Amino acid sequence: MFNPDYKLTDKIVNLLTAIAEAKAVISRAKLLPKQELRLRRQALIRMTHASTKIEGNILNIHQVEAIVQHKKIDAPARDIYEVENYLKALRYIGKIVEGKQTITEKEVLRIHKLVTDKTLPEEQSGHYRQGPVYVVRRRLGMPDEIIYTAADTKEVQSLMHALVEWIQKTEKEDIHPIIVAGVAHQQFAAIHPFSDGNGRTARALATLILYQRDYDFRRLFALEDYYNKDRPQYYKYINVGKNYKERRTDFTPWLEYFVKGFKEEIDNVKSKVISLAGRKVGKEIDSQIFLDKEQLKIIEFLEQMRRITVQDALDILECPRRTAQLHLQKLKKIKMIRQVGKGPSSAYTLVK
Repeated sequence: MFNPDYKLTDKIVNLLTAIAEAKAVISRAKLLPKQELRLRRQALIRMTHASTKIEGNILNIHQVEAIVQHKKIDAPARDIYEVENYLKALRYIGKIVEGKQTITEKEVLRIHKLVTDKTLPEEQSGHYRQGPVYVVRRRLGMPDEIIYTAADTKEVQSLMHALVEWIQKTEKEDIHPIIVAGVAHQQFAAIHPFSDGNGRTARALATLILYQRDYDFRRLFALEDYYNKDRPQYYKYINVGKNYKERRTDFTPWLEYFVKGFKEEIDNVKSKVISLAGRKVGKEIDSQIFLDKEQLKIIEFLEQMRRITVQDALDILECPRRTAQLHLQKLKKIKMIRQVGKGPSSAYTLVK
C-alpha cells in the first residue's frame, strides 16, 4: 500500500490558491482560434524539447519545431526518435483523456513503450525492468558516480501497482490534482521501474493526471520547461536519497518545488492569454470566429494528420453526420480549413 507523507504548508496552499485564480482567468479568456492553436503548438514544442533535453537529447527547439511540422532534419537518429516518441506519447495522453479512461498500469506501460520506441530493445520497451538500475553522474575525466540505486527489481511491479492504485483512489478523494501529479512524479522516479525512459514517462504521467482532472489550462502550459531551465535544482528536489530502501519519504520539499514551478509556468501562460485576449481585431471581435470544443478537436486532428474527411470527423466527434458536416462548414466559412476534391473523395486541409 502506498500512502505518501507530505504536509500542505502555507507556501503550498498559497501557491495553489494563486494557481486556481490564474486558472479562472485562462479558462474565461476569449482567444482567436489561430492564437490558441499557436499557443498550444508552442506548449507542445516546449514540453517535448525540455523533457527530452533533460535526458541529454541534443536537438534545439527549432529542430523540435521542424519535427512537429513533419519536416526532415539533419541529426542523430536516436535524438529524432526521442522527440517523435514523446510527441506520440503526448498525443496518446490526449486520447486517454478524451476517452475518459482510468489510469492503469496498462496505460503507463503503453506510454513508456511510445516514449522508448526504437531506442530500447523490444523486450524492454513497455516492460518493467528485469535487473538493477542506477542513476549515475558522469564527470569529465573522472569515474562515474552512482548517486541513486533504484528499487529492487523484485519489488518494481508491486510498487507500481500500489502507485497506480493510489492515483485511482485519489480520484474519489479531495486531493488537489497538482498534489497528485507531483507525488506521482517523484514516486515514479524513485521506483525507476524501467531500464531507461523513466524521467520522460514520469513527466508524461504527471501531465496526464493534470489533463484528466481538468487542470490542463487549455493545454497551453509546459511544466517541463521549468525543470529544464535549472536542471541542477530539478535533480536536487526530485532526489530522495541514496537508494529506494533508505529514501527520504517526506514529499513536502519536492511538492513545494513542484507547485512553485507550476505557478511560474501558469503565470507565464496567463500573461500571454491576457495580452492576446485584450487585442482587438478591427473594431470588434465577431463571436462567430471563436471555436467550440468540437471544432478545436477537428483542428487538432488536422494538426496531426494534415487531412480530415467527414468520416474522420464523425469518428472523433461521435456525433450525427449532419452535425459533423456543420462543424466542417463553419471552419471552412471562417477560412480555417479548405476543401480538397469533390464528392465522396473530398477532404479538408488546414489553411496555412
